[in-house]
Amino acid sequence: MAANASQQAERSLAERHSAVSEMPDELRADVRMLGELLGRVIAEDGGPDLLADVERLRKAVIAARRRELSVDEVAAMVAEWPVDRSVQIARAFTCYFHLVNLAEEHYRIRILRSRDTGEAPLPESLAAAVGELKHDLGDDELARLIAELEFRPVLTAHPTEARRRAVATAIQRVSVQLAEYNAPDRGAHERQEAHRHLLEEIDLLWRTAQLRHTKLDPLDEVRTAMAAFDETLFRTVPRIYRSLDAALAEGTGRRAPLARAYIRYGSWIGGDRDGNPNVTARVTREAVLIQAEHVLTALENATTRIGRSLTVWNGDSPPSKDLVEALTAAADDHPELVSELAKRSPREPHRQWLLFVAAKIAATRRRDLDLAYRSPDDLLTDLRLCQSSLVAAGAARQAYGEVQHLIWQVETFGFHLAELEVRQHSQVHAAALREIAEGVLSERTEEVLATIRMIAWIQERFGVTACSRYVVSFTRSADDIAAVYELAEHALGGRAPVLDVVPLFESGEDLANSADVLAGMLRLPAVRKRVEANGRRLEVMLGYSDSAKELGPAAATLKLYDAQAELAAWAQANDVRLTLFHGRGGALGRGGGPANRAVLGQAPGSVSGRFKVTEQGEVIFARYGHPAIALRHIEQVTNAVLLASTPSVESRTADAAACYRVLAERVASASEHAYRSLTEAPGFPEWFGLVSPLEELGSLRLGSRPARRGLGAPRSLDDLRAIPWVFAWAQTRVNLPGWYGLGSGLLAATRPDPATPGDPGPGLAELRQAYREWPLFASLMDNAEMSLAKTDREIAARYLALGGRPDFAEQVLAEYDLTRTLVLAVTGHARLLESRRVLSRAVQLRDPYVDALSHLQLRALAALRAEEPLSEAERERLETLLLLSVNGVAAGLQNTG
Repeated sequence: MAANASQQAERSLAERHSAVSEMPDELRADVRMLGELLGRVIAEDGGPDLLADVERLRKAVIAARRRELSVDEVAAMVAEWPVDRSVQIARAFTCYFHLVNLAEEHYRIRILRSRDTGEAPLPESLAAAVGELKHDLGDDELARLIAELEFRPVLTAHPTEARRRAVATAIQRVSVQLAEYNAPDRGAHERQEAHRHLLEEIDLLWRTAQLRHTKLDPLDEVRTAMAAFDETLFRTVPRIYRSLDAALAEGTGRRAPLARAYIRYGSWIGGDRDGNPNVTARVTREAVLIQAEHVLTALENATTRIGRSLTVWNGDSPPSKDLVEALTAAADDHPELVSELAKRSPREPHRQWLLFVAAKIAATRRRDLDLAYRSPDDLLTDLRLCQSSLVAAGAARQAYGEVQHLIWQVETFGFHLAELEVRQHSQVHAAALREIAEGVLSERTEEVLATIRMIAWIQERFGVTACSRYVVSFTRSADDIAAVYELAEHALGGRAPVLDVVPLFESGEDLANSADVLAGMLRLPAVRKRVEANGRRLEVMLGYSDSAKELGPAAATLKLYDAQAELAAWAQANDVRLTLFHGRGGALGRGGGPANRAVLGQAPGSVSGRFKVTEQGEVIFARYGHPAIALRHIEQVTNAVLLASTPSVESRTADAAACYRVLAERVASASEHAYRSLTEAPGFPEWFGLVSPLEELGSLRLGSRPARRGLGAPRSLDDLRAIPWVFAWAQTRVNLPGWYGLGSGLLAATRPDPATPGDPGPGLAELRQAYREWPLFASLMDNAEMSLAKTDREIAARYLALGGRPDFAEQVLAEYDLTRTLVLAVTGHARLLESRRVLSRAVQLRDPYVDALSHLQLRALAALRAEEPLSEAERERLETLLLLSVNGVAAGLQNTG
């Protein structure tokens, strides 16, 4: 084992030297400047001695990576500092990671823009997909695919975003000033002022408390998510459609668009009450009202801006008869308002009309019913009236430019912004029905009925599309679906809302039985009626987190693939347009990883132009925090959805799946056995609680939802939610949920099958071939490689030793060594992430600084786990150090939960 640790250290040293040498000059300059500014702030606030200690630790962990110091020497140095000093040092490294993340984001944006030369479509872009599909399918089949295209990202509040909102806001201000400083057209004095302002904002980031002092409530989570809409989503969506329209044909902006609004956002924030007693009917009502306030404000501002700029003179571009009549009717109903608009915009009827529309949107937001719109469809009618009048007047560019953008925004967001989805556990519904039968209702059952009444209220106020999906966790049979419709009858009788009840299959057994459950659902009168009314559409959700926690990453991946294939075949046989809703988390241990590559690995027939996926916690801001990155992400996913829906890709995927089926089953079976032998061993949950900061994570106040389903320490993994399971393992630098068991599975696939005498086994060559030819297997291997790259064996061993079970520690480290060796052998890489240079560089450069925070965290964790009694003040200081280091490690590793 010592030899393995030494070999890994030597490899890590070589890899880091390579990463440093490959670091682009622009990125290096930004990281160095931001680091120097942070150092100045630290010295000004904490004195030169604090900065000296930060530098001492920084140099020590780098030296340890070079094998010039031992980790024991680094740990001894950290132990010498008073806890309060360690807290300050942890703050410094956490702030540094926030700044490094920012520098990398800015560099990524610069690279995206530099590659967009216009000479050829960007890889994985909409233009690239359309070009390929035109060649493969022809124009008619491409038009059919575009007409059916759907992308439904669903924002969720899973608590993996460790930063406070105040910290995120401070980082955003630093980002603005960094962009100002790097702007190429700045003069010397402007650049000097930007530098001064950048230092000011970094100073504020340093002085902003990293830890929350109060627990988030669900409405805080709603407001946090709204920042992504306000800053990015509203403005990015029309750019996506414009990009698609330009790819489909020449002349975008002066002809009727060929691209349609295919994106529909959803949200669980304020609607997901599974295990979260803080989400009530009142919270759901407030959540949808907050969303409506934001989208109506955005629509009002956009319409006002476009209206004010639409100075089209009627002498040159006369209004249509319909627009004249509409303005006359408006003047009859609202004479003062229209008269004022006419006075401000004489002989500019199109401008008058759009400003009148803006006034009506404002009235809708204020609930001024005399002027308000009744529905988004009414608003679209008015916008299209203006558009058609402009076309008739010969002003096609005005009609299909900004006015079209506004139409696309209304079609995408409506008056509710995102469809609010409700989720509840099947056992809660079963208990509610029992109580109703007995005639004595608990507070929880009353809340279930109140939630259904609230759905009806939302539909009456904002329309059915604002809230109709009801997700049932742990669906085991069609009875679990029938229960929701029965409860709706109890809640409102004949006035029950329109419900699309969505089964959520999470465990391995439930995934295997999913098609049978759907067959039972179709026999339910309420489901049959809804399916017939909505064009034979049905939705099913697949849970990645709990299946991975139960089975391990390799077995869960195959189970999910098999479920998708079976569900797709069932849907085709039953003439059902099935949408699979992928409950993927941000972390690799919860189904995370590049979404576009995951789409291409789906079972044939399971995409069919439709993709729905959860976007949670830290991922929301990683993907939607900046317009350029959001645009790229959505284009990449749409590219993959279009390509995955073509007969050629489906055929290749089906052939590869059939070819490597036996191989995959052997890998999955052995990996699941290895995974369960660890996680189901007596004493494992208690050991996990000792070696990780699991128990302390609740003090971070990450979100409104409890970390576990019961009270007290978890006695089995069933008690623990998948999010803290993955998050805590990331903190230990083990990242176990992303790779554990895969090595045993790959090893079994290279050996003879004992059940088949004389069978030599597929061998390494077939595994390598599967990696090259089967997207699903390639995605599994690549994601495991990323998790392994973020694992540090030497530091992980120190965490694992805290549990007092050397047998568990040795089992984990042995599986790590095996998995690392075989993943490299299968991929053909000499080092982890060899084929992904940008990611590899980021991981290698960050590792020493994450090491610093890990040593600080280990110091706190060891003291908290020791048998010696601590005073209340000592425990509080140690917990502060621990939680600050958790924040920093999360920022350093990224996609951790």
